[in-house]
Amino acid sequence: MKFERTLAICLDMNGCPNRCLHCWLGDLPNHKLNDKTATKIVKLFKPYFENITFYSWLREPDFTKDYKARWLKDNKLSTIKPKRFELASYFTIIRDPEYVKWLKAVGTKKVQLTFFGLEAMTDKYVGRKGAYKELIAATKILQDNDIDVRWQLFINEENKDEVSHLLDVAAENKVTDIFVHEGSCDGNNRKLYDIRINKDNIPLKVKPYYLNYENLLSESECIELLKDDDSYFIPKHKDEIVIYITSDLNVYFNFTNPSAAWQIGNIEDDDISEIVRKIVAGDVPALKFARSILLSDLVKLYGDSNSDKVFSLEDYKMYLLNNYVDDKYNSKLQ
Repeated sequence: MKFERTLAICLDMNGCPNRCLHCWLGDLPNHKLNDKTATKIVKLFKPYFENITFYSWLREPDFTKDYKARWLKDNKLSTIKPKRFELASYFTIIRDPEYVKWLKAVGTKKVQLTFFGLEAMTDKYVGRKGAYKELIAATKILQDNDIDVRWQLFINEENKDEVSHLLDVAAENKVTDIFVHEGSCDGNNRKLYDIRINKDNIPLKVKPYYLNYENLLSESECIELLKDDDSYFIPKHKDEIVIYITSDLNVYFNFTNPSAAWQIGNIEDDDISEIVRKIVAGDVPALKFARSILLSDLVKLYGDSNSDKVFSLEDYKMYLLNNYVDDKYNSKLQ
């Protein structure tokens, strides 16, 4: 009996050139996986799901010399074809002149590039010297090839003034599609909680570009909304089930950053039928913990009613839950 819902498998086959301080996935290992491993994984899941979509990346797409062949292989392994999501490897854009032509050939209309401030700040957050210059160069290459560019700007208390200046840099580079946001609060970005942007400190110049600014909440406002909420926050899949498989072949849901409490299993160590059962049932320690505590209690345990740090309400719920999950899981190990 096959499950009717599509399974999207995202396999970290080639790693990432960056070590971003904001990355919600955290610092995953950069081991390389071969095509045999990808094929084996899809074959393992195919008896259980009517449709599978396969992606050979979690972080930087096309970060491999054989990106053309890899895209064809991803499509071949999929019964429902993978999407491009307006993402591309700017690392590859500036190193391979054929890449941008290929992007256009496969139907890419727009590519999103991510900044964290001006040169030194962006290089620091990307974890690689020269990243800022590459992003500027990639912007021009894309424009010269009639591919639209969107700039995503992450903001916090450390870089807020530079984000304002970045708007001028965008204008100089004829970029008009821009959005600013604080990012989620899991993975590496959760480590930056202390410098999360305060609502009152968002520069006036930035506000028109801030993503969903009208719905933006401070932590204290989130707490006010949730303090009497006697429901449970249990992350769920929408139309398709999405799993992430890291290069050490650990399997996770895509709800939040990979961690031990969220692990479903391991492709090499665990029986595939058991992995599938856990996927469908949501049978991982983190979700069991989620089913055991009310949002109102999470707020009491981990909320700071004096905080002006900004969140979307859903991101704040995940932040609270991960604090609880970490505490419960670590206490069980002691």
